[in-house]
Amino acid sequence: MKKDSKIFVAGGSGLVGSAIIRELKRKGYTNVLAPTHKEVDLMDEKATLAYFNKEKPEYVFLAAAKVGGIIANKNNPADFIFDNLKIQNVVIHSAYKAEVKKLLFLGSSCIYPKFAKQPIKEEYLMTSALEETNDAYAIAKIAGIKMCDAYNKQYGTNFIAVMPTNLYGPFDNFDPVTSHVIPSLIRKFHDAILNNKKEITLFGDGTPKREFLYIDDAAEGFVFLMNKFNGPGIINLGSGVDMSIKSLAQKMKEMTGFKGKILWDTTKPNGTPRKLLDVQKIKALGWKPKTSFEKGLKNAYEFYKTHYKELNER
Repeated sequence: MKKDSKIFVAGGSGLVGSAIIRELKRKGYTNVLAPTHKEVDLMDEKATLAYFNKEKPEYVFLAAAKVGGIIANKNNPADFIFDNLKIQNVVIHSAYKAEVKKLLFLGSSCIYPKFAKQPIKEEYLMTSALEETNDAYAIAKIAGIKMCDAYNKQYGTNFIAVMPTNLYGPFDNFDPVTSHVIPSLIRKFHDAILNNKKEITLFGDGTPKREFLYIDDAAEGFVFLMNKFNGPGIINLGSGVDMSIKSLAQKMKEMTGFKGKILWDTTKPNGTPRKLLDVQKIKALGWKPKTSFEKGLKNAYEFYKTHYKELNER
């Protein structure tokens, strides 16, 4: 990408999209498009194609998606598969029709099998069954990967697919129902302190292990891959380090200063037992994250405290 290339970030108001915009501007890119939902509905094929034809972006980061934590995925599978398939189909097809030079599709580490060998290599995709609590979302993302492959094969496009691990940081979704694990825990611990609670109950038994990547590092990785990676095949984006949810909860307790007990509700699902990405492929290209987990977690917590009132008024 050149510094004056026209770059379209689909989903620019979300955690990932807003971070990509910040990273592009930090790197000196001056022609970034980030329309709001009111400006262009990415589930509307006619409106989206009209936007592409009018603006003629050269590069596209497809960060728009319906996302949520384990309970949201489990309870709303139809919404997750329909909305994500619709967004992907519309944006990828519009990019092809408008002759976009390159598109980067954001997948998810949940595309991999539930009991995949660890760390998870890119070639493990579709080798066994998915985690049942979020298989609708995962199938939509797998369809997006295959759609990129199909357009590349049939039409000669340059559409790449990146599989990020669990992302967190400022501007995350802290909703108690739809949030992922880190923002969910930040909210629970902070609210417990404010309400002088003596204990806090968390989902599952704490044994699953997860890998996390700070959002600004992820955004840098996406921009890096847009410039450096052309496939074929998918590529993982992660930190290469994981921890148990129980360890994460303990870190959160220490960071927030919560003095009470942590209880575990084992009637709630654990999800995939372990999910650690193999990052040798991107590492070989010359990229690695810069932010320590402790610093990233602190930044996310400080953001929540600073924006506590407005986040809880939504």
